[in-house]
Amino acid sequence: MLDYLNTVDQQALIAINSWHAPYFDQLMWCITSKLSWALILVAVLVALRHDRRQALLVIATLVLTILISDQISSGLIKHTVERLRPSHNPDLASSLHLVNGYTGGLYGFTSSHAANSFSVAMVLSLMFASRRVTVALMSWAMLQCYSRMYLGVHYPGDIIGGTLVGLLVGWLVYRLWLWTEHRWMHHYQPIFTRHDATMVASSVYVTLAFLAVLAVFI
Repeated sequence: MLDYLNTVDQQALIAINSWHAPYFDQLMWCITSKLSWALILVAVLVALRHDRRQALLVIATLVLTILISDQISSGLIKHTVERLRPSHNPDLASSLHLVNGYTGGLYGFTSSHAANSFSVAMVLSLMFASRRVTVALMSWAMLQCYSRMYLGVHYPGDIIGGTLVGLLVGWLVYRLWLWTEHRWMHHYQPIFTRHDATMVASSVYVTLAFLAVLAVFI
């Protein structure tokens, strides 16, 4: 059964990785970078400008979210499972289209990009309680995941595992944030307005537009 699932995983990756072009190589390279989240996080910070205590609490929550999801994915699961990335699999690497010689670390299950992206998307979606923010951030997290398969450094199974880790961590940290909000602020009230939600959702689309243009020149 495991051999069958591994074969399906490899075939799915090859199918995804085979659909490539020079422009999309650079676009996916930009999307997979940590800087691709910069404008989105700046928009969240701007939305918190009116209350310093709440801003500090949300920032601490986001840092904790990324720290936990990354440690579970990279520090615990990867070094326990020890599944080679496709780019380090000697039976598969020669069949892959790699971009800029990038192969990633040795092990790939679970994907830290998927875990971190979905944990942040989950916790922010729950905080904003806005459909437009949820759609934008979850779509952005999925695009992050697709870029990892496009670049040939993760199997779909790695992505699914990382996504599940990220969603669970995001939900648990959100519950912790709610409890802390009640204890520290003494009462809970929405901290983001509809305007804030529009701004954060728009930052996702502005980021994608910026990266789409940037990919032309690199």
